[in-house]
Amino acid sequence: MATVSNKTTILVVDDEKNIVQLARLYLSNEGYQVETASNGLEALEKARSLKPGLIVLDLMMPEMDGWEVCRHLRKEGDIPIIMLTARGDDVDRIVGLELGADDYMSKPFNPRELVARVKAVLRRYRYESKRQSVTAVGNLSIDLDKREVYVNGVAVEFRAKEFDLLATLAINVGTVFTRERLLELIWGYDYFGDTRTIDVHVTWLRDKLAKSDARIKTVWGVGYKLVAPATRNERGGDE
Repeated sequence: MATVSNKTTILVVDDEKNIVQLARLYLSNEGYQVETASNGLEALEKARSLKPGLIVLDLMMPEMDGWEVCRHLRKEGDIPIIMLTARGDDVDRIVGLELGADDYMSKPFNPRELVARVKAVLRRYRYESKRQSVTAVGNLSIDLDKREVYVNGVAVEFRAKEFDLLATLAINVGTVFTRERLLELIWGYDYFGDTRTIDVHVTWLRDKLAKSDARIKTVWGVGYKLVAPATRNERGGDE
């Protein structure tokens, strides 16, 4: 059984008791503290009082539906939300994501997949919360809000995924990421592409960072990390 630090609280909101019981069982077994609600109004009250680490939120509920709950919560903060629906309708998924949901699952679902998605969303949220508006590594400067990159004060153009990959490495400078973790963080849990996608993007990044004194280093058998000028001579793989 996995251990979750500080007993992260997950609020599971659904009017189907069997869904709630199943989610509680599997999430509790992973070390999460699980609270529940059976309608939208109760969900809002508990979200405001408990301030959970993440909410698993059904769309079709009495009192107030999941869309309305999500609207209220997004006006008040940025608690991660995974939406559930019994309907396999792309419109539901799109509307939910546009309202600010972080992920989406159709019912019935595999409870192990729910646990995996909860972990993935929480990891993305924690990395995002660590960031500052501007991150600097040597003469490399990244404006995360404007999505701009400068080397020695000169703007360098990056495609969307290139920027996301560079920002993830720069926010966590010195941290080694596996290719699988980078795919999950940047391309998302549902991405089924090859991990060589990361290798290709790293090659592109290295070309664009040629005049920077920050470098992306390969940690053989593991993955990649971004290193600052002072640590560029450390062992851990070729560039």
